[in-house]
Amino acid sequence: MTHALITGGAGFIGSHLAERLLADGQQVTIMDNLSTGQFRNIVHLEGNPRFRYAIEDIRNIHVLDRLASECDVIYHLAAAVGVEKIISAPIETIEVNIGGTEVVLQTARRYRKKVLIASTSEIYGKGVRFPFHEDDDRLMGPTTRSRWSYAASKAIDEFLALAYHKEVGLPVVIMRFFNTVGPRQTGQYGMVLPRFVRWALAGAPLEVYGDGQQSRCFCNVRDVVTAMVDLAAAPQAVGQVFNIGSQEEITIGELAERVRQRTGSRSEVRYVPYDQAYEAGFEDFRRRVPSLEKIRAAIEWSPTIPLDQTIDEIVAYYREETNDGRNQP
Repeated sequence: MTHALITGGAGFIGSHLAERLLADGQQVTIMDNLSTGQFRNIVHLEGNPRFRYAIEDIRNIHVLDRLASECDVIYHLAAAVGVEKIISAPIETIEVNIGGTEVVLQTARRYRKKVLIASTSEIYGKGVRFPFHEDDDRLMGPTTRSRWSYAASKAIDEFLALAYHKEVGLPVVIMRFFNTVGPRQTGQYGMVLPRFVRWALAGAPLEVYGDGQQSRCFCNVRDVVTAMVDLAAAPQAVGQVFNIGSQEEITIGELAERVRQRTGSRSEVRYVPYDQAYEAGFEDFRRRVPSLEKIRAAIEWSPTIPLDQTIDEIVAYYREETNDGRNQP
């Protein structure tokens, strides 16, 4: 029986991954300090004899060492996430992302464990070649804009993981996520789709930052989890970087209208300048669309769940949460 350790396992993606691995018959341990993850994401798993958890920071070397020594594969998802958190807490962003990954890789090396590292489409910076390919050049904004600290920290994570692979043969796989969405995702840290859904259900204005013409590709978390599980099982993926996301592109303005339609909401769509939403001089990508050629060639993966179905799943989740009194806007 495969035993997986998921750092950040009480988070949005981590909790869905834990469910999938348990359904596949694996043993799962999660490690999460609940800084952005939520215990209620995993409470329903407590009764499973193949599931256990440790509420602890991944930088606690002693706890991580014990858990890593007992597992077969590590899914490293723990990180400071969300644009709002990155802007408001840049020190934590840099220290947690780089320091946490360093500890995970050092520990994995000690026990020769395979590590799947969660990275991000933010890596591509101000990319102008579309779709984004894994080996594209990168153009970052200035260090005076904290907006770019997240991309820089995740780039260091990637460099470090690939260095461990090259120098000591550590089996690592890097996964660049493109706007993963679905039930349990919180809008607390700036994730746009759950915020739109919550506002629409509450009859509140849907705030679109900038002119709304920036476009994104949203991928259902269940599709993403399938890619993760398949990459973990693929020997040919070791030492490689893979985009994971949808290629169904939509502008944020169009997304707001789509959410209004799917919820039947009469909420107005309100446009808010970036300087008011975040900080003076905030810079954003105009487009983010991944090339999926590499991951298709490696594991024959493509997303299967359309955006409208994903929106409906998120709407159903928030309606249930609101009815339970646990998620009042």
